[in-house]
Amino acid sequence: MEAVRAARAADAERICELAGEFVDAMGSRRGAALVVGPDRDGMARIDGPGDVASALGDPSRLALVGTLDEIVVGFALCHLEESEGGGCRGVLDACYVEPEGRVLGLGRMLIDQTLVWCTDRGCSGIDGFAFPGDREAKNFFESAGFKARLLVMHRDIE
Repeated sequence: MEAVRAARAADAERICELAGEFVDAMGSRRGAALVVGPDRDGMARIDGPGDVASALGDPSRLALVGTLDEIVVGFALCHLEESEGGGCRGVLDACYVEPEGRVLGLGRMLIDQTLVWCTDRGCSGIDGFAFPGDREAKNFFESAGFKARLLVMHRDIE
């Protein structure tokens, strides 16, 4: 049976494993080298179990896990940021589910629970990220009611 729950300290190691899968999967996407990987600050940056554990005690951060028969097969990480007009918004740092959990809707369950958390904190909205050409992620976000609001363009300087 699939379920979503708050991450626990004992889940930190597994979340790091899944984050590694997420980074590996995204590493070949156009633009991914700018935001994921060991030397980059970005949405998938997790330095280790201690980093995950620190999120558990921080009221401005959320760490959820998605389980299949009580085995962790997905996670979502979110934090709060000030909005341009005051107030706050949620920023979905990462949401990843292994393929067997995706077909059961665990990704959507993680997003729905993240939305509840953001709503409870008075957020005006939530931002998530998808790489250029990642139609699967874009479709996933759109099915959950997200709309594109900004494209970030980049050019390397030699």
